[in-house]
Amino acid sequence: MAKDKTVYSCTECGGSSPKWQGKCPHCGAWNTLIEGVAEAPAATRNRFASLAPASEVAVLADIEAAEVPRTPTGIGELDRVLGGGIVEGGVVLIGGDPGIGKSTLLLQALDGLQRSALPTLYVTGEESGAQVALRSRRLGLEQSQVKVLAEIQLEKILATIAAQQPAVAVIDSIQTVYSDQLTSAPGSVAQVRECAAHLTRAAKSGGTTIVLVGHVTKEGALAGPRVLEHMVDTVLYFEGDTHSSFRLVRAIKNRFGAVNEIGVFAMTEKGLKGVANPSAIFLSQHSEPVPGSCVLVTLEGTRPMLVEIQALVDSGGPSPRRLSVGLDRDRLAMLLAVLHRHAGVACMDQDVFVNAVGGVRISEPAADLAVMLAIASSLRGRALPKGFLAFGEVGLAGEVRPAPRGQERLREAAKLGFSVAIVPKANAPKPGARGAAREMEGLTIHPVERIEEALEVVRGLA
Repeated sequence: MAKDKTVYSCTECGGSSPKWQGKCPHCGAWNTLIEGVAEAPAATRNRFASLAPASEVAVLADIEAAEVPRTPTGIGELDRVLGGGIVEGGVVLIGGDPGIGKSTLLLQALDGLQRSALPTLYVTGEESGAQVALRSRRLGLEQSQVKVLAEIQLEKILATIAAQQPAVAVIDSIQTVYSDQLTSAPGSVAQVRECAAHLTRAAKSGGTTIVLVGHVTKEGALAGPRVLEHMVDTVLYFEGDTHSSFRLVRAIKNRFGAVNEIGVFAMTEKGLKGVANPSAIFLSQHSEPVPGSCVLVTLEGTRPMLVEIQALVDSGGPSPRRLSVGLDRDRLAMLLAVLHRHAGVACMDQDVFVNAVGGVRISEPAADLAVMLAIASSLRGRALPKGFLAFGEVGLAGEVRPAPRGQERLREAAKLGFSVAIVPKANAPKPGARGAAREMEGLTIHPVERIEEALEVVRGLA
């Protein structure tokens, strides 16, 4: 088969050039030409042919909607993030920092699937087969029957997948794979896009579940073209500090399940193990309550988790610092302004440091109330009561807004033995007089409507 010609397309105007140039000959834009493949008309028809028989136009209500069958991997936390397991023909992209545990987790998952009588294939482009075997020995998988292919050429990988017909194939990593149809180096935008597109078509046409391992940039985003995330069905991010034994796998996109689900793992000598009670990771063990600490019930996907928010307020001089770890820094500045304006707690000459314990990242606004109470506790040097927690969004007018699924958060806190909670009025159990404390499975709940009211309740509890 004749090799396709290379063409360079402009990302601005869509024009093409037979050779690379710094300036587009059509629109005059600089550094916009991207390498691609120019095929003959017959090849073009075959290459972009439909993966399924052509269908006719149908009314949405008449289309039969069936549940997508799933195959569990045997790793409960990974199945939670995937929405219950892998899907036939699905394409999963997983990214994370080097050494975070991506290859370890996938090798464990492949071994579990293989022991369930599913054919598997591990394609390694960054390590030799001997290195993969050495890792499997360290993980206690000496008798693993997972098939391994050390290859980076796309055409050979596709031929092996077609010949072996695995149920699940892992490509580690997509940045090392290259196609003979392109002249650019492996890892370039054109190579990553073209190879991912071919592998996605192979998954959809052959029914093989393909897992692509992706590199990340220094900012933590997936390296390569953004279209890579649009091509695949599921995008997972591996998070965590390499100096800590705990890891988080977060679903950013999932066409077959809920997004923003997380799986919590602990790195052990035998690989990654799921953590049954992740709240224990994010709660510090204090023998007695300390100033500047407040427990928050956050929601990650469908899972309520308890996280400790720590704040340190100290004299900062004429240029005070505002630093947050695991929380939005801009939102911290806004909360400090609301705290001053509506509650009379001034921090304009103080350094304010806020941290979410355990390396977890909290993006939901329901953390506002816990952050503000922790800051006020640190500033006044008074610890919050033992067994205390809070959650709720705080607006610019000082009002405390309800958080989604508040009853589930409260039940999780009561299950773990917490005794006092300050929550938005709308999230509190309905019975009882306005402003009065309410009981829920041993948890005393104080509903509030404004931030100054929450601080007044805290002073009364102290």
